[in-house]
Amino acid sequence: MYRLLLVEDEEEVRGSVIHEIDWAGCGFEVVDTAENGKEAAELFEKWMPDVVVTDIRMPFMDGLQLSEWIRSKYPTTRIIILTGFDEFEYAQKAVKMHIDEYVLKPFSSQELINALVKVKRLIDEETSRRENVQTLQEHYRQSLPVLREVFLGSLINRKLPKAEIEEKSLNYNIRLLGEGYVVSVLSMDNPEAGEQALARGMSQSLKYSKDNELKLFAVLNISEEIVNKYGLGIVFIHGGNLVLLTVADHEDRETIMKSTLTVLEEIRQSIEKYLKLSVTTGVGTVTADISNVSYSYKDAVLALDYRLILGNNRIICIDDVEQRMLEKLRFDELKEHALIRCIKVGTLQEMKELVDDLFHGIADTPVSFKDYQIYLLEMLTAILKAAKDSNVDLDTALGSAFHPFAEIHKLTNPQEAKQWIADLCTRMMTRIVTERQSSYKSLIDKAKEYVQAHYQESDISIQKVCGHLHISAGYFSGIFKKETKMTFVNYLMHIRMEAAKELLRTTDMKTFEIAEKVGYAEPNYFSFSFRKHVGVSPKEYKNSSREA
Repeated sequence: MYRLLLVEDEEEVRGSVIHEIDWAGCGFEVVDTAENGKEAAELFEKWMPDVVVTDIRMPFMDGLQLSEWIRSKYPTTRIIILTGFDEFEYAQKAVKMHIDEYVLKPFSSQELINALVKVKRLIDEETSRRENVQTLQEHYRQSLPVLREVFLGSLINRKLPKAEIEEKSLNYNIRLLGEGYVVSVLSMDNPEAGEQALARGMSQSLKYSKDNELKLFAVLNISEEIVNKYGLGIVFIHGGNLVLLTVADHEDRETIMKSTLTVLEEIRQSIEKYLKLSVTTGVGTVTADISNVSYSYKDAVLALDYRLILGNNRIICIDDVEQRMLEKLRFDELKEHALIRCIKVGTLQEMKELVDDLFHGIADTPVSFKDYQIYLLEMLTAILKAAKDSNVDLDTALGSAFHPFAEIHKLTNPQEAKQWIADLCTRMMTRIVTERQSSYKSLIDKAKEYVQAHYQESDISIQKVCGHLHISAGYFSGIFKKETKMTFVNYLMHIRMEAAKELLRTTDMKTFEIAEKVGYAEPNYFSFSFRKHVGVSPKEYKNSSREA
């Protein structure tokens, strides 16, 4: 059922249209009616109609002005114009506003129903087109290579949830099912200074080509051929380098590393022989968990840095040059994001479960005290980052005597550390919620103060208030409605009407003077709005209040 707003200044026509048409049978629900364009615009935020049926000739804001406003603010809303025969040529000039249907006055119920049916079909077709499975599948198929590369890039750059990895590897037809994994990064070496001097006379040589993408593609071709020959895993381009993800069907780390190094050496020699290029390869750590290949990738990149010491055209394993931290104590981006998100918007139960997960298995893992302290400091940094993002005063939240480094040294076992982190998170969450509510209240109070000071201005709007507060209209609109239980337009109307009632009761000002005083450029529209809001005209209200 689509939401419809009917805009017509003649009460008889409105009533006739409402009662003579089977709206539900046509697939519509008339959510509200308006007597002119201005009133319709004020109702938009409340109802967000799918279709507007509007007359052209109306006071205060006519149908074409309303249509222009709708097109600029709510471009997906469909518009049906009701127009007299003598207005038709004028209405046709509005073709730039993409009016969906015209209905000539006087019209029968069936003529309007025909227009409604056409518009409903347009909406249905648009919805169907966007949801059409066949079309989506074709677009999806064409986008698969790009989506595949994006997924593989995400896989090695951050820790992804296992469920997401399994789903996407199946969707993109990537073999990632295995028992052991290791990432290697192949980086092309630049020609040495002496060799570069020969480039001018060897412009046809790939080695001296300035087209790095062409060289990388050639390296990819050779690497893919060799990797596929051994069924070792997946090769792809990422960040200007070649990445090899070894996928093994067993857990033996030595065997996985040996087979990977064998293939990498064959690739290195083949590139040197056939392309006359040299590559240096960094090899990360072996992991049994596909979710942890981002660690292996980072280690492979670190290993590449050692070519400054060891030289180019070689394979460098991180395990040969650095001792790696145990995987269980890796406070990765996924853990950091989960912790910060939970502190900002999570529940206490979610926090308890997350902290349990962060400390799971650590007591049974042989780690150094130094590594354990670093792990705790990384969690502490995430907690403080959440506080900073939320503008929390740390002295208020944690106390001026809070000295985290000293407290970490006092911890004697994992259970104490876990409780310490849990307490910090709980205190921070409580403070953030308190300050957020205070911030919302402060924001709404400032908005109300601004309205009280500027409601006399006819051009005051939600955009103007948001410009003053330096926030977006969408964000403000949601908060304002949640805190005040009314839309901004209704609040502004309420303030103006209360001010008008006060002036009518206590002064001898004319209606047009009061209209201007409370922000209405058009006295007639003020009288219209006053009667709509209060139930009587300004004159009737003044007389009754004086008599009382």
